[in-house]
Amino acid sequence: MSRSRGERFGGADRAAVEPLAALVAVLAVGAALGLYVTALDDATPGPEDPAADAADAALDRIERDATVGGIVRPDRLRRLEDETPAVVELETERRRWRVGVGAVSPDAGGRIDPRSPAVAQRSVTVAVSPGENVRGVLRVVVRR
Repeated sequence: MSRSRGERFGGADRAAVEPLAALVAVLAVGAALGLYVTALDDATPGPEDPAADAADAALDRIERDATVGGIVRPDRLRRLEDETPAVVELETERRRWRVGVGAVSPDAGGRIDPRSPAVAQRSVTVAVSPGENVRGVLRVVVRR
């Protein structure tokens, strides 16, 4: 018999996998992916420095105090009271505001390095004049 005659292969000629073996293979692949994701999550660096946690918490409080209707008002930065000694900086393309909180001078430390673990920053909308809002960055540097 040749294939040119149009005869089909019989059911015994085809490869088949037992259902139990296929189920075990799927479970093994799923378990391997689960272990990989768990190991990858544990390997991801997180904020291990207590200053990073303090900076994030201070940023949350300061943003809440300086924001009205989702827009940061620079004039509200001067009235900030926080228990964490920090320097707060609000920067837009055209202007920068800097204040000290908790008995810290706004000039403490000079230029702020955003890569420092004691710095937390967030993109915000800033009211620069009545009716004019621009994008800016709110930074908090914790001083211990």
